[in-house]
Amino acid sequence: MFQKTLRRLTLVNSIVFLVIFIIFGGTLYGYVARQIFDDIDESMERRVNAFRIPNIRPRDGGPPLIFFESRILILLRDIEGKIINLHTYPIEGLPSEVLDFLETASTEKWQTQKIDYHVYRILSTPYLYTDETIVFKDRPIKVKDVIAISIVDSELAMLRRFLFIIFIGQLIGMTAIVLGSYYLARRALVPIQAAWEKQQQFVADASHELRTPLAVIKSNAELLLRRPEHTIELETIRITNVIRETIRMSKLVSTLFTLARADANQMEIEAVPILLNEIIDRVVEQFEPLAQMQGVFLDVKCSDTIWLVADRERLHQLFVILLDNAIKYTSQAGNIQIICRKHSSKVLIQVKDTGCGIFPADLPYIFERFFRGDKVRSRKNGGAGLGLAIAQWIVEKHEGKIWVESQVGIGTQVYVTLPIETL
Repeated sequence: MFQKTLRRLTLVNSIVFLVIFIIFGGTLYGYVARQIFDDIDESMERRVNAFRIPNIRPRDGGPPLIFFESRILILLRDIEGKIINLHTYPIEGLPSEVLDFLETASTEKWQTQKIDYHVYRILSTPYLYTDETIVFKDRPIKVKDVIAISIVDSELAMLRRFLFIIFIGQLIGMTAIVLGSYYLARRALVPIQAAWEKQQQFVADASHELRTPLAVIKSNAELLLRRPEHTIELETIRITNVIRETIRMSKLVSTLFTLARADANQMEIEAVPILLNEIIDRVVEQFEPLAQMQGVFLDVKCSDTIWLVADRERLHQLFVILLDNAIKYTSQAGNIQIICRKHSSKVLIQVKDTGCGIFPADLPYIFERFFRGDKVRSRKNGGAGLGLAIAQWIVEKHEGKIWVESQVGIGTQVYVTLPIETL
């Protein structure tokens, strides 16, 4: 499935970037070509608009004095349509094919023509001083149009080279785009694939966790049906098993629902001013009987009065999870300490136990859902491996941090830092 998605993403990304690249190349070529020919056209128009022949006979039979730009040739067309070449400089030996073309061509203003292996840019405009008569080669003539001609071979050659460079750049760019699109598609699929695998594992683990209590309930119910003559008193053990597994399954479903809502950002934090010491005392009071039954000593060390702006219910849930884990994995005559103190603009909370500890290989995974170490988080303790995942979510929602340090046979320390906001 992911390979098909990878190919599709690569194709879509490649097409999008290729279209952008082609449009950019075409726009760049069009802009350069327009700028080049705009400069030529502007020079020709400026030359034509400023052109005027003095109405005098040239001295010594030579042509009249004409000011010109180095690459523009000025020709005239008389009222009979004949072309008059007053000065052939700088284009000496103007081909007769050009003159023939001008005499027979239309009188449109701008033309670009290829004549005798050369490309000419031609501008034809009416002569502004039509009431004047000039003398050319001992005969009077009336000028109808002024024609400016410029050879644009070099510009076209430059544009062809530029187009070739763009084409080569497009080929190289297309190859780079395809490779880059494939790389980006792979990078984009990494978190998606990880989330998919995590979801698959989550569903598998949840199914496994639910299957066990359902199997226990089913087996005990079948045993009850096999002995319909028995009273409730005689089947107390099986009924107790059903109730216990139902409670366990209900707790698991509630926890899964909490995580699902957290993943969907449907659970909001209701931040209000709270006294952290009060919440810790309530949780310790709640677990005190259980700790006494297991012979575990609970000790709270909070020297400061600490106020926070946080969600009261979520912080209560956080400490319930941490203390529950600590009591589960602390043997008889063990100690559990809850230490909290201010540290700069944060509060540091430490839950320290003298339990069995966590193997170093398991530490990187303890916040993953349904994770339980082989010896540390055994099923007989009743945990599903979801408590620390919820604890991490609560801490992160409060913009804090949580981490664990542990040594096998010595104990575990859970550290939580939460920001202190000014009330």
